[in-house]
Amino acid sequence: MKFNTKKRKVPEANTINFAGGPAFTQSRKLELVSMLLTSFLEDQYYRKTSATAVRLRELIASIEDKTFVAKAALYARREAGMRSVSHLVAGELAHSVKGADWTKRFYDRVSYRVDDVLEILAYSMAVYGKPVPNSLKKGLGLALRRFDAYQLAKYRRESAELKLVDAVNLLHPPHSEPLAQLVAGTLKAAETWETKLTQAGQGAGDEVDKWIRKAEAWAGLVRSGKIGYFALLRNLRNILEDSPEVLPEALALLQDQRRIEKSLVMPFRFQTALDAIQEAYTLPRRQEVIRALGVAVDRSLANVPRFEGRTLIALDGSGSMAGRSMKIGSLFASVIYRVNDADLLIFSDEAEFVTFNKDDSTLTIAQQLAAHAKCAGTNFHAVFNRAVLPYDRVILLSDMQAWMGGNVPTASFEAFVKRTHLRPKVYSFDLAGYGSLQFPEADVYALAGFSDKTMDTLRFLEQDQSALLHQIEAMEL
Repeated sequence: MKFNTKKRKVPEANTINFAGGPAFTQSRKLELVSMLLTSFLEDQYYRKTSATAVRLRELIASIEDKTFVAKAALYARREAGMRSVSHLVAGELAHSVKGADWTKRFYDRVSYRVDDVLEILAYSMAVYGKPVPNSLKKGLGLALRRFDAYQLAKYRRESAELKLVDAVNLLHPPHSEPLAQLVAGTLKAAETWETKLTQAGQGAGDEVDKWIRKAEAWAGLVRSGKIGYFALLRNLRNILEDSPEVLPEALALLQDQRRIEKSLVMPFRFQTALDAIQEAYTLPRRQEVIRALGVAVDRSLANVPRFEGRTLIALDGSGSMAGRSMKIGSLFASVIYRVNDADLLIFSDEAEFVTFNKDDSTLTIAQQLAAHAKCAGTNFHAVFNRAVLPYDRVILLSDMQAWMGGNVPTASFEAFVKRTHLRPKVYSFDLAGYGSLQFPEADVYALAGFSDKTMDTLRFLEQDQSALLHQIEAMEL
């Protein structure tokens, strides 16, 4: 046995993050994946939409293995429910990859809904103009051939610059009867919840009649099952207000496992729905809805891992996490906390432990946890200075934009290891995709994303440190 072992070298930062603090770079593949699984191509705290799009194009161009880029976009769209970023990738690949036999199949498969076809085509023409590459035309054409009359009617986009009929005339997809009806102008209008409610309002004689018609419209949509899952989630309060008699049927749809999985709805959407219901504190039966939302989110996160040993979950409560990142971070922290032997810690410039009743719902714990956020600075050192017990793993949920403490937290982590006599696995859970880490990529179990699929990946990380990248590489083109 060796007692005088070699001293472990503490890694030093090699880049500066958006907050101006020291950080570690990511590999281009991991950065691409992190962006695809976290970016809605909207302004973020540290980065504008245009800058995100520019960085995505740079990464796509710089990664030599374009099949990986395509698989990452396919994973983002079909497994994680991310839309706009997958459209950008598809449009870029159409103009950077020529003659590959997989491209047509990729454009077909990445088009999960009819409007994916329109968005990809609109992006390609807006950025690169005409002519549209043949592989893109063929792939998007195959996708259009898959959709039925209702799906096509739902996404006509008559008021858009690129209408669905224009896309059909441009792409010349294989023949189908619904497509022929669309071109001929005989395709029946889709009875979406928007059209149903619009028709109810237009046909009403007075406000009482309008309320009755809206109630009938909601009841018809719910009882027929024609309301989409995301639409149901967004309109729970409206249904509770206007058509409470169909609430049991609506909540049954809400908790349906098959519908949840098919919808690709992101778990943080349940929190948004909960916020709307809680604001309607005068409405009767709202507790029924709150309980059903709790069941639904637990079913959407059914693959949460049950770890051996003891776990520390550290949630970033700094100012840059406010909004969507905090919602998803608190939700994922609470669901892991509930089913594991785990301690919860929330940090910003300082860190504090918080304890909740594990019999409470995931959504309740998430709300209580988010309420502890200080919205101050970001100091990862505080996590390891505050922790006193040995842990088998530490899960860091953050946008990774630390700037306090003078350096990356690697030295603080080594001091924590020496103090507790146990070296935990470190999970780096990226909630923003800014492209940097607080630990070297080789030393952490890297994860990113907002969907239920993220929990599925988390289950495999301890057996495979690069499980996220490997799951993407396993996608079929």
